[in-house]
Amino acid sequence: MSSMQAVVMTRPGGPEVLELRTLPVPELPSAHHVRVRQYAAGINPLDTKMRANGTYYPDRLPTVLGCDGAGVVETVGDKVSRFKPGDKVYYFQGGIGGEQGCYAEYNTVHEDHAARMPSNLDFVQAAAVPLVLITAWEALYDRARTQPADRVLIHAAAGGVGHVAVQLARHTLARVAATVGNADKASIVHALGAERIIEYKKEDFVQAALEWTGGDGVDMILDPIGGETFSKSLTATRVYGQVVTLVQSPFDAEAVKVGRLRNIGIQYEVMLTPQFFGMHAARVHQRDILEEGASLIEQGKLTLHVSEVLPFVEAAEAHRHIGAGHTTGKIVLRIE
Repeated sequence: MSSMQAVVMTRPGGPEVLELRTLPVPELPSAHHVRVRQYAAGINPLDTKMRANGTYYPDRLPTVLGCDGAGVVETVGDKVSRFKPGDKVYYFQGGIGGEQGCYAEYNTVHEDHAARMPSNLDFVQAAAVPLVLITAWEALYDRARTQPADRVLIHAAAGGVGHVAVQLARHTLARVAATVGNADKASIVHALGAERIIEYKKEDFVQAALEWTGGDGVDMILDPIGGETFSKSLTATRVYGQVVTLVQSPFDAEAVKVGRLRNIGIQYEVMLTPQFFGMHAARVHQRDILEEGASLIEQGKLTLHVSEVLPFVEAAEAHRHIGAGHTTGKIVLRIE
């Protein structure tokens, strides 16, 4: 088979810039790569931002978006030792405008960047995992060094990253408070182990966090929202605490004053950095996260909430759903 179906982004813009096209099946870039017949691709808010604002490689259009993939190894390079044809794998690969992304029937992945798929998940469930697991893991463990009994506040806790972060924090025996937008999301997050649920439309999360901690503030906040939420988070964090944010926010002068006086560590978590800078060892670390995550999933200690599954020819519709901003868990494309 020399050609495949793929959804390509033709230019920056709305969901309508995503088109179904026939492309050549990708060749192996090196003897250490595998070619995967993909059966599912996870969709993330990152994809919609790339589509709307342009990728990191604006001169390489059209391009295939989608960072999360799962499928079966079809072909292996001459020097591949980790996989053989027929192995089920999942990975974070492409989707930022350089290497081909996952909205396609086939993709190529360096053997060191792919992980064995959790044995108890199907392709759709597995494709929901990589970006959100790596992001939550790096934020909680690599950036904040979360410890048992730490008090952690997770914003947008029913979202893709948020619902995984709640479970990883609980796995570390941290105590979790979570902000959510409604009662349905509150019940999801409560079931995952959060002990203090804050419906931010009904109560001020800063006041709630301070009351929960006896006035001290939380040890760590995970912020996937930015803006005013980021600024207010500094007031809800204890002296010498940490705020890990996933987004670029304009610094509010008064909030920064609070953060500085309280010696709060402000850290960014952008899990695509290793791919953008071509950092092989850092990508191997992310693969290690996927392998450890697979073990947690198989032991029943980590679950992924897939809220919607669409055929991959409806990628534009999936982008519209994410753009509406009310998604819980993950949306996944099934690639027939």
